[in-house]
Amino acid sequence: MSEFDAKARDWDKNQRYIDRSKAVAKVILQTIPFKKGMKALEYGSGTALLSFALKDKFEEIVLMDNSQEMTTVTAEKIAEQNILNMKPLFFDLEHQDYSGRFDVIYNQMVMHHVNDVDSILSKFHSLLNPGGYLAIADLYAEDGSFHGEGFNGHLGFEVEQLSAKLKEAGYINIKHQQCYSIQKTNEEGKVSDYPIFLLTAKKSK
Repeated sequence: MSEFDAKARDWDKNQRYIDRSKAVAKVILQTIPFKKGMKALEYGSGTALLSFALKDKFEEIVLMDNSQEMTTVTAEKIAEQNILNMKPLFFDLEHQDYSGRFDVIYNQMVMHHVNDVDSILSKFHSLLNPGGYLAIADLYAEDGSFHGEGFNGHLGFEVEQLSAKLKEAGYINIKHQQCYSIQKTNEEGKVSDYPIFLLTAKKSK
C-alpha cells in the first residue's frame, strides 16, 4: 500500500486540505475563462476536493490518480452525492499514455511528486484541446522542511523556471500568482509558512 493509499480514508478530515482546495478553486475561477460544455482533467486528484469545488463549471471532469484507494474513496463520495459529471479514473499518467482530450487540466500539490516534470507538461499539452488551459497549484521553492527527511521529490519550484519549461513545451499566456499559504509545524517543531502559487498557461490554437 502506498503512502497515499494509507491516507485516503482520513484525507477529508484534514481541514487544511479543505481550506487549501477552496482557495485554489477560487483563484482558478478568477483566472480561467469558463464557457458551457467544457471538459476537465484533474491530475493527481486524490479525493477530488478541488474538483468538488469546481464541478458546476464543467460538463465533465475526469479525476485521474495513481492511488487505487484515493480513487475508491472518490468514487464513493460521488455515488453518495449522486454526481453525474465526475468520473474517477485509476491511472498512472507518468508511466502510461492517455488518449482523452480536455479544455482544462488542473492539479494541486501534485507536481512536486512528479519525477519527470518536462515529460508530464508535454503530456498535458498533448491532452489539451487547442486554446485549452493548464492550471498548476504547488509550493514555491522551499528548504526541504515541508516534507522533511526522506522526501525524494522536488522541494517546491522556482516559478520562473517552471514557466520557462511551460514555454519550451509550447504553452503561451503563462501567468502566476500566490493563491494560498500553508502553516505547518516541521520536524523541529517550528511553525513555518509555505506559500502556494497558481500558475496558468494556454495551449495555442
